[in-house]
Amino acid sequence: MAHESSTAKLSPEQQIDALREELRHHEYLYYVMDAPQWTDAQYDARMNQLRALEAEHPGLITSDSPTQRVGGKPKEGFAKVAHSRPMLSLDNAYNEEELRAWGERVVGGLALAESVQYVCELKLDGLSLALQYEAGARGVATLKTGITRGDGTIGEDVTTNVRTIRSVPLHISAKKLEEAGLPAEFEVRGEVVLPQKAFERMNEERVAQGLAPAANPRNAAAGTIRTLEPNIVAQRRLELFAYFLLSGSGAGDAAGEPLLSSQSAALQALREAGFLVNPHARTVKSIDQVLTFIAEADAMRDSLPYEIDGVVIKVDAVAQQRRLGFTGKAPRWAIAYKFPARAGITQLKGVLFQVGRTGKVTPVAALTPVSIGGTTVTRATLHNPDEVVRLGVRIGDFVSVERGGDVIPKITEVVSDASHPRGEQEIVFPTSCPRCGEGLVREPGEVDLRCVNVSCPARLEEELRHFASRGVMNIEGLGESMVAQLLGHTLVEQSEAASLSPVSASSANSGLDENALDDAGDIAEEPTRKALVHSIADLYDPEKVNRGTLLMLERVGEKTADALMEQIERSKKQPLQRVLLGLGIRHVGERTAQALAEEFGSIDVLIAATEEELTRVNDIGPKVAATVREFFSNERNLALVERLRGYGLTFTAERKVRGTALAGLMFVLTGTLPTLTREEAKERIEAAGGKVSGSVSKKTSYVVAGEEAGSKLEKAQQLGVAVLDEAGLLAMLG
Repeated sequence: MAHESSTAKLSPEQQIDALREELRHHEYLYYVMDAPQWTDAQYDARMNQLRALEAEHPGLITSDSPTQRVGGKPKEGFAKVAHSRPMLSLDNAYNEEELRAWGERVVGGLALAESVQYVCELKLDGLSLALQYEAGARGVATLKTGITRGDGTIGEDVTTNVRTIRSVPLHISAKKLEEAGLPAEFEVRGEVVLPQKAFERMNEERVAQGLAPAANPRNAAAGTIRTLEPNIVAQRRLELFAYFLLSGSGAGDAAGEPLLSSQSAALQALREAGFLVNPHARTVKSIDQVLTFIAEADAMRDSLPYEIDGVVIKVDAVAQQRRLGFTGKAPRWAIAYKFPARAGITQLKGVLFQVGRTGKVTPVAALTPVSIGGTTVTRATLHNPDEVVRLGVRIGDFVSVERGGDVIPKITEVVSDASHPRGEQEIVFPTSCPRCGEGLVREPGEVDLRCVNVSCPARLEEELRHFASRGVMNIEGLGESMVAQLLGHTLVEQSEAASLSPVSASSANSGLDENALDDAGDIAEEPTRKALVHSIADLYDPEKVNRGTLLMLERVGEKTADALMEQIERSKKQPLQRVLLGLGIRHVGERTAQALAEEFGSIDVLIAATEEELTRVNDIGPKVAATVREFFSNERNLALVERLRGYGLTFTAERKVRGTALAGLMFVLTGTLPTLTREEAKERIEAAGGKVSGSVSKKTSYVVAGEEAGSKLEKAQQLGVAVLDEAGLLAMLG
């Protein structure tokens, strides 16, 4: 009653403002500080009072009001949004030796006398988000958009769902911004997690509803943030831990760049602005201290209320981050230390043989279900015939299975003791493809068996999934179920393949029920219906895949059909490097595809390139050159290329014109150059036909040294490698 009397003399607008600030403060205490001062009943009473006032005065409702967290669902799904700067992945270290090697590379990349501080943070096992804030009235900052990582360059606008996460501020007052030293426009990046208790509660509800429980909190969080029902997201109780602070879009060319001078300062500013920042972060001065933090983090792993799978280490000073720069996919100034894999013992019930998109046949162990690190494991890879021989594993053996992070579970050893008797049945590898019956081959010098039939339905199934995946052609909606239907299978067949115990229908599989299905997505039965597609090019054939043919599939309505057709059409604009990646050429990954596109500029020039010309490209050796040449020498593959060309896919790229002044020369860069950044120097060397390495060896032609050059200069002098300054390099470049 006292609260009501104190606000009765205020105008409706003032009452609403006062209630909002009060509710925001107590939300912060509850969801960020974990130090609530109100009971649930007190909070609900204030919220109801605010709702009543806003209902009486709808013109005063604002999007950042605490009453507006849960809104309506998006009308047309989630829009694609470009990131202010790419959300890159991190390189990994799995042991002390690899971590120390990274530390040496960091020190070697900086001036000799420079000291380095590192920020250690827990590596949360969730999904990354970018939150963009814009300036509001009276100097406040309000949440504008929340974007998923997506493919790193383009994500999805999931703002309606992000607003339901209570640890995400919808509104930051001018006072808090001033205390944190922040402008009203900025970007925050963080990790969304589903706490363990919320995950367990969600699975209890799913089981009660007759649904299968979710495999792990990470997958559950990823699925939750992309659901089209914000009220469901609100019920799941996701949390966001903020870890990066960047300039907003109004900063011009500096948009997406670090806002403050250090990572430790950014974490502190985020805390002061009201974001949830993980309390287990520490700034240290050596790799030895990093290792101490890692040991402490590993020890607390099982007591935390959320899952972690390692520690992220970042160079603290942003100026040093800029000098260290980036590789093609990751920053040189940060690394993820992954905890050792967790293991469990279970029994090998049988082996199935999966056919991948390149024809590789992989033996996959079918296991008695075992829980490892909170995830139920029923499958583990056996890699290849040589690995089976090395392990000496048989059907019926008890085996130790490891699961580490995103790595596919693998069998590490056979367990043989009084409690775990040995199996008796040998694992027999097939001589013909489990799916198409074509004879398998093992090429000289390789350990894998391969199906060489390019029309094999198993290869096509994997090719379609790969082609449509986010990092390739990014055809949203073309997932496992849709691929299965396009290949003529019913949803019942696909569902059984995804849910039954891990066995296969092929007689080539060892120790398994011949009438069962493979849960990894290989649907072993013959399709029930006539397939709509027989190659990736058929996706673009209007006679085969169109609105009408899609509407004939199960659970495909007009909106789904139209959306998929739009996605397929949009994919034609993907750059040449994505198309090359989608063709599935062996040994050609993301970086190699980009290098080929930039070097040759068109698919026609690439097709005509000799192995010698291919090996001149940075990062392409004889093995990759041979497989590229082999691919484009195949008439079937050339016919596929011509069909894709006819459907309007992008077959040209901006060619990086390279000179020959530095052809055949290898350079190493160290220290700070007077006018060129390290990235600029690297680009100019490569443009002139030279190559740049990160380490000095006898193969190094020149070391280009700037001020306060590091250990690379010392090694060059020891090996007698010629040393240039920037002027000498520019003279060679002409």
